[in-house]
Amino acid sequence: MKTRQRRIVFLVLAVLAAIAALDLLFPPPLKRAQDLSPLVTDRNGEWLHAFATPEGRWRFEANLDQIDPIFVERLIAVEDKRFYKHWGVDLLAVMRAGVSSAKAGHVVSGASTITMQTARLLEPRKRNVGAKFAEMVRALQIERRLLKDEILELYLTLAPYGGNIEGVRAASRIYFDKEPTRLTDAEQALLIALPQAPEARRPDLRAGAARQARQEILEKLAAAGVMDEIHMTEAGEARLPQSRHPLPRLAYHATQELARAEKPGVTRSTLDASLQARAEKALSQYVKQFDDGATASLIIVENKTRAVRASVGSSGLDVKGGWIDLTAATRSPGSALKPFIYGLAFEAGYASANTVIDDMPRAFGDYAPENFDRTFRGEVRVREALQHSLNVPAVRALDRVGASRFASLMRAAGVDLKTPNRATKSPGLALALGGAGVTAREIAALYAGLGSGGEVAPLVWKAADEKQPIHAYRLFSEDTAARISSILAGAPALEGRVPADLARKATRVAFKTGTSYGYRDAWAAGHGGGYTIVVWVGRADGAPRPGATGRNTAAPLLFDVFDMLDRDGATEGDIEDMEDEAPLLAMARFERAQSAAPPQIVFPRDGVEVFMGKDERGFSLAARGGEGDLRWYVNGEPLTLEETSGRHVWRPSRAGFYDVTVVDRAGRKSRSKVRVISG
Repeated sequence: MKTRQRRIVFLVLAVLAAIAALDLLFPPPLKRAQDLSPLVTDRNGEWLHAFATPEGRWRFEANLDQIDPIFVERLIAVEDKRFYKHWGVDLLAVMRAGVSSAKAGHVVSGASTITMQTARLLEPRKRNVGAKFAEMVRALQIERRLLKDEILELYLTLAPYGGNIEGVRAASRIYFDKEPTRLTDAEQALLIALPQAPEARRPDLRAGAARQARQEILEKLAAAGVMDEIHMTEAGEARLPQSRHPLPRLAYHATQELARAEKPGVTRSTLDASLQARAEKALSQYVKQFDDGATASLIIVENKTRAVRASVGSSGLDVKGGWIDLTAATRSPGSALKPFIYGLAFEAGYASANTVIDDMPRAFGDYAPENFDRTFRGEVRVREALQHSLNVPAVRALDRVGASRFASLMRAAGVDLKTPNRATKSPGLALALGGAGVTAREIAALYAGLGSGGEVAPLVWKAADEKQPIHAYRLFSEDTAARISSILAGAPALEGRVPADLARKATRVAFKTGTSYGYRDAWAAGHGGGYTIVVWVGRADGAPRPGATGRNTAAPLLFDVFDMLDRDGATEGDIEDMEDEAPLLAMARFERAQSAAPPQIVFPRDGVEVFMGKDERGFSLAARGGEGDLRWYVNGEPLTLEETSGRHVWRPSRAGFYDVTVVDRAGRKSRSKVRVISG
């Protein structure tokens, strides 16, 4: 007898071991529930943008804390009233279903528990007896692994609601345009009814079937005692959703980047949904004035945390190049980096705001910069040179600071200046005028650093990182940052705009514009009131836009957005108006011509080739040295001064070789032989 008992015990143990082994070898495919639609929210949890799963479905993770508990209670009452009592299979329901089906001669009820339905959603099978048995086994496996609430969340994540909608969050958003936190009685009944026959009961396609299914659920809820007759009647008369609501599509470029960087699920960003929506609308409306294929980008940063509050990658996905995130595109900054060149010159003691610096024709080796308007102003103070964006003084300042040192400090601050042939060619003085590529994000980081006492730090995109300490690089001192900001805030106001000093409640903005070579990029960047804004306007393909400058194309939008922040009451603090009390440091005057020296042609230099475009602007001739007014000759023919610019401007009539000569009052001259190439 004892031997027989031992055999029985051994057999039972063997069976249990086999079941356990099979359970471990063939676990339920719970990972399918991890294939979620990426969702990016703003800093407060508001939806910004959701992206479908690879198979094109809308599926968001369900969390009972974010679902109306009354809805959950009613779901259990209809679908599985002993859900919290059974182990995945409700034997009483199975027996009752068997008896009912035997009496009726056909299947009356399926006796599927919520856990069994979840198993079917994880592993869809043809509906037959074998499939039902497999669902029971899987249900037992699921119950062994998950808590009851976790099973409910799994079911509410995977349940089908018609079309490509899966899960209660997607259904609630698409059908009712809200989260499932406060569902009406009618809405709850419809969401309980849909998973049992999602295509046959879709309210947007089959309203009659949907209304009938909802009424059946309402009656079951009343019979179960979880809804009274009055509410049942009212819910039955409620309107059905007639169409699908589109999911929010804000900040497409930024949210796509954030979604790619994270596992599928919810990513909370630093963006502000309200500000983002208004920034997108303002930018889209603004670019409509241009008829040359221009688009734009915009980024708003809160200086204190370096958190990005709005990022608009283009003026719309329907424009040329609209899919490109132009806040991350490498572009020439024009003059936008000049404040940082002067800031480093201040730090090194080479200059102050009141330092006198020459704005005269000057060659730096083979590089001979000109001002944008082709005029020179003689001796100016650094303050004026920066406020009026004079080119030659900026190049002189960079020459003193050192182009390589400037580029190294920019890289240390997180700005990787992209120069041609960077592996074999050291940075040159053209950096001062946009001779290296940067992104709008990098410019935003620099100006946010200028508005934060000279400390440059990476921009913050995720809300979780916003609470972390800022790891900043000190580019220059607080005093230098304040002085540069004061200079920029004192720049001439835009045409038609009242200066901030005279406007009531207007934020004082330290701003700088930039225009790249050939009018390809128009920039405006500035900080004020605790925020930094960068605007770029141009064509996505980099084509020129003649006459489109940073001042007339990008700056108006910059100030419109600052006005928007003012109306919100978001701005705080002001830029101090600092009078420079430092000694009048004199910038070294390299190779300054003496009166006894003969004139030397700066442009065009001997032996160069120059390109003659179709814009008829001509070439502005420049020389240094000599005595008195200089006279210019081309192939022996004199050139007269232009009345508008006060300069000698040469407009070749055709391509070919020319002799250019300059003569001073003493008769001393300099000559260069030039080849003109036609387009």
